[in-house]
Order: sequence, then C-alpha cells, then structure tokens
Amino acid sequence: MPRLCLGLTLLFAMGASNGQGIGAPLRFGLTPVFVDDQISFLHDWQDYLGRRLNRPVTFVQRSTYQEITDMLLRGQLDAAWVCGYPYVRHRDRLQLVAVPLYHNRPLYRSYLIAHADDGSIQGWSDLEGKVFAYSDPDSNSGYLYPQYAMQQGGIDPQRIFRKVFFTFAHRNVVRAVAEGLADAGAVDGYVWDTLSQTHPALTARTRVVARSPRFGFPPIVARPRLSPLETTQLRSALLGMASDPEGQGLLRRLNLDGFEGGEPGLFDSIHAMMAAVAPRSP
Repeated sequence: MPRLCLGLTLLFAMGASNGQGIGAPLRFGLTPVFVDDQISFLHDWQDYLGRRLNRPVTFVQRSTYQEITDMLLRGQLDAAWVCGYPYVRHRDRLQLVAVPLYHNRPLYRSYLIAHADDGSIQGWSDLEGKVFAYSDPDSNSGYLYPQYAMQQGGIDPQRIFRKVFFTFAHRNVVRAVAEGLADAGAVDGYVWDTLSQTHPALTARTRVVARSPRFGFPPIVARPRLSPLETTQLRSALLGMASDPEGQGLLRRLNLDGFEGGEPGLFDSIHAMMAAVAPRSP
C-alpha cells in the first residue's frame, strides 16, 4: 500500500476510534437566537450533536428566515431551525425532523405587546396611527398571525399604521417597544416568556396585550435530499437530549423541555392562515 494511502487509512481509523466524527460536516442553519452566551452555547450544542452523530456539525447563521430557507432548498444546508410559516410554504420539499417541546407541548403563541406605560392599546383595533414592529416577513408569530388577526377583525394592516418596520429578531421587537421606537409589536411568546426570566428589566418595560391561539412550535427541518439515515440520526440525537444530563443542560439554556418527532398536521392552522391572508408584503 502506498505510504499516502496508508497514512489516510490510519487517520480515518483514529478519527473513528476517538469518536470525533468523520465525513462531511452536517450543515445546520440558524437565525439569531436570544441566549446571552450565544457563541458559547452554539459551540457546546455543536460539539454535543457532533459527538452523537459521529460527524462534525457546522452551524450556519443568517439574519432572515428567507436566507436560511433558500439555502436549504438549494442544498447548501442539510438541516435548519426555521419558523412554521416557511415550513408550511415549502413542506412538499422539506422534511420535518423534530419539533421543540415548550411546557412539554410542541406549541407556542404569538404575543401582541405594547409599552408598559401606554394603556391606550388594549387590542388590535387600538393601533390606528401607531408605529408597529414586526419581526420577520417569514415569521408566523411575528408577521403572518398579526396580519390574519387584523384581517379577521376587519382591520386593514396596510392602512392602519403610521409606520411599520422589521427587526429580524424577536428580541429586537421587544427592545424596540421597550425603548419607544415602536408603539407596539408582534413577538414569539416563547421568546418573550424566556426574556422575562433572563432579562426581566427589559420585558418589564413592555406588556402583553393579546395572546394568539397555540400553533406548532418552529420546527427543525431537513433539505429535500438528506438521506433517510441522516435524517433519522439527527432526529434521534435531538430527541435523546432530554435523556442525558448534558442534553438536559443544553435544553435548560434554551428554556425547552425536549424535542419530539412531530407531525405535519401540527402546522395546519398556519397553512389555513396563509391561505386566508393576501400575499405577504416584501
């Protein structure tokens, strides 16, 4: 055997025996998250998943859901944590891998929030002439549901506000309302609840005006052609987090209870809203 081939064979064997992971990295897409020690957490989670999958894991972060979804559909990512809205829009091409459990259920809500000192806003009908903060045009809780709620209330979301803007992160919606940059905003209730634990001084400057019905929690999905074996391995690694101390510690840092396999029907209410609402604004 040529010396180079022998060296590569030994390197391959050493990598397998040390459990460091072999082969191409699993490319995992994320949008901004709210944890304080984001870099530290992502490093720890990446290392955890890599050891469970026996292959490297690379987190790829982008600012918007659209960027992450486009990369998935082009095969530039293997999996990603996305919102239920883009999943529903492309679920004929995306594989559902796992759904987080919050309060032991795969569900969450959208919150309408306003500044704590502004008592004039008691519901969607009180937003006439206000400045409003959305999170992301591909967010269910931060865009689709608010559009639907206003439409169902006979309110034209294109006309009611004096100004609207996107913050591209739910935490930034909370900050915009707290600092008076927006009179009100739409935010992921799980994010607001978690920030109320980690940053109570921030959320104390806002108040929850209204809560939506519960929807399927933003899922982890895979690209169309990720192999069944790879999909199953990733699902098993995520579902197994609740069963070992290291995984439990990571889940606590996310304020989650675990993951379940989930069913596409969990997101049917989002599909119904998407069908009811006029084409989304840019």
